[in-house]
Amino acid sequence: MRIINSHRSFAILLLFCLGLGLFFSGQAKVAAVPREDYESLETFTNILAIVRKNYVDEVNTKELMTGAINGMLNSMDPHSGYLTPELYKELQMDTQGRFGGLGIEITVRNGILTVVSPIEDTPAFRAGIKAGDQILKIDDEFTKDMNLMQAVKKMRGLKGSKLNLSIKREGVPDLLNFSIVRDTIRVQSVRSRVLEEGYAYIRLAQFQERSDRDLQKAIEKLSSEKGGVKGLVLDLRNNPGGLLTQAVRVADLVLDSGMIVYTEGRLENQKQKYFARKEGSWTEFPIVVLVNGGSASASEIVAGALQDHKRAVILGTKTFGKGSVQTILPLDDNSALRLTTARYFTPKGRSIQATGIVPD
Repeated sequence: MRIINSHRSFAILLLFCLGLGLFFSGQAKVAAVPREDYESLETFTNILAIVRKNYVDEVNTKELMTGAINGMLNSMDPHSGYLTPELYKELQMDTQGRFGGLGIEITVRNGILTVVSPIEDTPAFRAGIKAGDQILKIDDEFTKDMNLMQAVKKMRGLKGSKLNLSIKREGVPDLLNFSIVRDTIRVQSVRSRVLEEGYAYIRLAQFQERSDRDLQKAIEKLSSEKGGVKGLVLDLRNNPGGLLTQAVRVADLVLDSGMIVYTEGRLENQKQKYFARKEGSWTEFPIVVLVNGGSASASEIVAGALQDHKRAVILGTKTFGKGSVQTILPLDDNSALRLTTARYFTPKGRSIQATGIVPD
């Protein structure tokens, strides 16, 4: 059955719009687009027309297009996704206590929704959720066909509302069921104490906007106490990451020079190098960094940089391996793409993605 002819105007219009977009954004690069790309797009519009005309129930074209976009992005990697206008607005807005969460960082690993790490002193942490837990159901809905953005949306909700998770945990034969009450997530990024005279312990729970300043204040306070600081234990266990800029600034506090991290992507503006300044504040005393499978992203950047520069001994277990960069690309209809555009590498060129940081 051929329906292309009866719907050719729709296909031609879509192809024409694609051509205009490539022309204006790529400065007359339309000619470089392979012919098979246009042929594939024509096949897509033909299938869309067939579905709209012949499917057993009346279909919503907008929902079909959203599903097609999600399918395209999900086929690449679990961290890329489509943000509908509603979800994009929700992620941008200041919650002001109206929306709550569980306090977990999640990803999709081997097709299964997986906990990167629970964040300390949050509902998920207090309920007993652990790094590596596989989330099989959210409330009564199986997660098998959910993408990351859909799962995040499902977990967000009004402060005080309840959510049920069905968890598969390594080494536990039966499913674990958790009933968790959403709350506003406020994280105390830095906590510190003296282990014994001269030796400091600092817990960094997440890389937030003020983490570098809070860390510096903690070290200064500990340095002013009896014995000063002769050595530091920096605890990054179950730290799911956060801001790249903060990872760079935290590493910069204890490095006197050299590269901290670099990113590589297909485009030139996705290739970035980040260096330590030569006046790092705390470059003398020895450091031990604690990591585990819940240490991800920004935590891995710091651990990898200090390990490559032999500035610290890394102890614990292999980190999560979340070393990709996601960029939010707004669209004209107030929706957006969350697209993986680059990957992180340690100063010695080790990829963090999937491999993680292996302790010393």
